[in-house]
This record gives sequence, structure tokens and C-alpha cells, in this order.
Amino acid sequence: MKRYLFLWHRWLGIALCLFMAMWFFSGVVMMYVGYPKLTPREHLAHLPPLALEGCCIDPVSLAADDPDGTLQSVRLTSLRGEPHYVLGYADGGRVVVNARSGERVTSISPAQALQAAQQFAPNTPMQAQGLIDEDAWTHSRGLDAERPLYRVQLQDAEQRLLYISSQTGAVVRDATANERLWNWVGAWIHWLYPLRGNWLQPAWHNTVVYLSAAATVMALLGMLLGVMRWRGKRRYRNGSHSPYSGMGRWHHLVGLGAGALLVTWIFSGLMSMNPWSIFSPGEPLDTRAYAGGVLGPERLAQSPAQSLQRFQASGFDPVELVWRRVAGEMLLVAQDASGATRVSLGGGPVRERLPAALLERAAAAVWPAVEPPMQWLNAYDFYYYPRTEHSMLGHLAKPLPVLRVEYPDGARTWLHIDPYTGEILSQASSGRRTSRVLFALLHSWDWLPLLQNRPLWDVLMLGFSIGGLLISLTGTVMGWRRLRSRAAARRRVRLQSAALRY
Repeated sequence: MKRYLFLWHRWLGIALCLFMAMWFFSGVVMMYVGYPKLTPREHLAHLPPLALEGCCIDPVSLAADDPDGTLQSVRLTSLRGEPHYVLGYADGGRVVVNARSGERVTSISPAQALQAAQQFAPNTPMQAQGLIDEDAWTHSRGLDAERPLYRVQLQDAEQRLLYISSQTGAVVRDATANERLWNWVGAWIHWLYPLRGNWLQPAWHNTVVYLSAAATVMALLGMLLGVMRWRGKRRYRNGSHSPYSGMGRWHHLVGLGAGALLVTWIFSGLMSMNPWSIFSPGEPLDTRAYAGGVLGPERLAQSPAQSLQRFQASGFDPVELVWRRVAGEMLLVAQDASGATRVSLGGGPVRERLPAALLERAAAAVWPAVEPPMQWLNAYDFYYYPRTEHSMLGHLAKPLPVLRVEYPDGARTWLHIDPYTGEILSQASSGRRTSRVLFALLHSWDWLPLLQNRPLWDVLMLGFSIGGLLISLTGTVMGWRRLRSRAAARRRVRLQSAALRY
């Protein structure tokens, strides 16, 4: 049996150690440079203030064109230097309407894409690079509704690439030269992105899952064999507690020291892929009752000009306005270029945040049969915490305080509700919370005592990553030597056979 364990470990290592070395190296890069994305902060920072002049058609008419009563939100923003409404519907669909002419936007021309880029970076030289469906920096499935994308190269200090939706004319992604350079040896190889955006796309998910699963088995076997071959009190003939020498001894010793973390990282990397949908709830919680009704014409009686005047009179200069309902109340949310928010209920005074009683009433309406437990968080905890902006979900807002509501549905869902905007920030099922442990905690060490005490987190992550890299590289060298020696032996046998024939 022991012989088969060695053989499985050896041949899995020959096949996978180079992949593991690549994962450890690219993982270190990703600690500091994330995959390109346009964060909400960047989006707002590049929007001009909403102007009163020539703005805007009455949103009442837009709501009146919703016979099914599924309109959930109306957002007034700037696209290509002009005000536009973005209408959001219950099924996730959206409609974009020019707020001056009332014309519905269905597609964007190359010239309009350049206008969008000029709004993002005024007075910056730029060059259009045509229409693309997907490239190395646009693999995210969140961009699917925007495809195809116009690509525009800015000639600014950061040599930024902009990607513009052909459906709306919004800038949906930017990628600086520094991000593109580091991502070739970071996220691009860590997630095996060479398999995406081409004919190999259907095989990408399963390839990553099964490679990770096989690497986990290989690492577990290595830990087991490493312990079995270690002599604590006695020594081998070579005078060491390890029977190996040279590269083999390095592989054995570093594996004993950092092997448990290597197993943890490979396994948690597997969990990041949500293999076989093990973390997905059967049916997500229905939160439509949170709004307390549809966004009908009678709820949009106050004109955008009046709304803008009220916010500006309070010293706030919005770049976006959003109309939605919460607990049956009409809510208007304004955001400025810095990301700060102000709210107004039912056309009332401008305020910084919403009343707690209103949000609790809206949250209770989601599950009216039983009053769900609610908790106001004034500090971050194990399940609600911020990350650095470049990390995978670090761009998502994590304001404090926040309302956490626990529902008795099948997935035991938690909602986190933002009192500054009335928005449901996240919906976390029990599976998602399990994923938080098996992926985020084990893979990225998302633990507040470490995240809040950098550079301790950096030192530990870098140190153990180097250990994992050494295990992988020594395994790669040993595997290469094994293959080379077997090839040499086969050549000798062929030469001897040929000599005997003659």
C-alpha cells in the first residue's frame, strides 16, 4: 500500500508541481495588484456634477411606460457628457433613456464611445481600438450585459485602457499599464485565464476545479508520506532524521514545515470555484417586499431640477441621483464625486442617513410571518469587514453602522442593509457563510486581527507563500530529474537492443 501512495504522490507531483509553483507566485502578485476593474469610487470620481440647465424630462413619464409595474429604480447619471436615466426592473433588466430628448438608447456608435472616454478623461489624447467581445482584461461575467465592448487607449500617465459598453455608452472597466503588466503573472495565470474567451471557455471551470482537487490529494499524500518518513528520535544512516539528500531533503523538510498550509491553500483555492455548486442556495430569498410597492408615476412627482436644487442648497453637489422605494416610502439618494451620500424621504429635508425604524420595517416585510432577528453593527466582525480595494470584493462598500437581519428561510439568509442609501448591500446564505470560512479565511486569511494589523498579515502571507513555492519548485525539479532519468534509461535499452540485433 505504501508503494502506491508513493507512486500516486510522485506522478501527481510530476503533473502538478509546476502549476502549484505558478499558483503560489501569482498569488503573491495578487496580494498587491488585483485584476482590473472600475470601482464605484472611480466611476463617481469621473462623473461631472449634474446640471440644472436643460435637465431633464420628467421621470413620471418613464414610470407611466411600465405597464407591468416592475420598475424598481431610476438613476440619473451622465453618459457621454449628457444626462441619462437608467431604469432598473425587477427581473434585472434595464433601459437607458436620454434625459433631455427622451430617446431610448439601444446601441452606441464608435464616435459616441469616444465621447464616453472624453467624459472619463477630459483633454486627454486617446486612440480608439475598435469593438471587442472579450480580451485578457474583460473576462468577468459581470460584463456580459455590456458586450461587445469598445476599447479606447488613453495617452495619459498611466496608459489606461478604457472599456465602454456598446449597449449604454458607460465606461465599465479601466486597466492601467501597471495593472496589465503585473496581471500577466498575477490573476491571468492564477485563474488559468488563457482558457477563457476562446474555444476552451466551456472547459475552464472544470479544468480549474479538477486540477485543484488533484493538487489537494497530492499535497495530502505528501504530508502523510513526509510524516511517515521522518524519524524523530532515531536517525538514518546518513545521520539525518530525513532519509533524503540534496533536493529531496529540502522538499521533505520544507514540506513538513509548511505542508499543512500548502494543503490549506490548495484546498481553499478549490473552494473559491464553488465546485459542484456546493455553496449555492436552492432558492434565493425573495426581497421584493423590502421596497413596499412599485415605483409608480405618483411616486416621482418632484422634478429632477427641484431635487437637485434641494441637495445643492444643502451644500451637496450630486453627480448621480437614484429614486427607489423603501418600506413604501419614496427615497431619493444623491452621491457626489467623492462617493459621499445624502438622502431625502418623500421630498422631505436632506439628511445624512435613513431612520432606523424605517429600515427595520422594510426588513421585517421581507418575512412577515415571523419577526426576524435584527442587529445594528457598529464595528466589523467575522462576516462583515472591508478589504483593500484591489482585492476580489474589496471595491464593495462596507459602511458602518449597518443593519444585519437573519431570516428563517431554507438557506438561513442574512441581509446587510446600508442606512446611508437604503440599499441591500449583500445577501448571504448559510452556504455563502461556509464559503467565507473555507475560501476567504483559509485562502486570503481574512481575519480581522491580521487585516487590521498590517504588515503582520503581509509578513505571514509572504513567508508561508515562499514555503509553498519552495515545496512546489523542489517537486518540479525532482519530477524533471525523474522523467529525464527514465528517458535516458529507455534510450540505453533501445541502444542495447539495437546492438544485439547487429
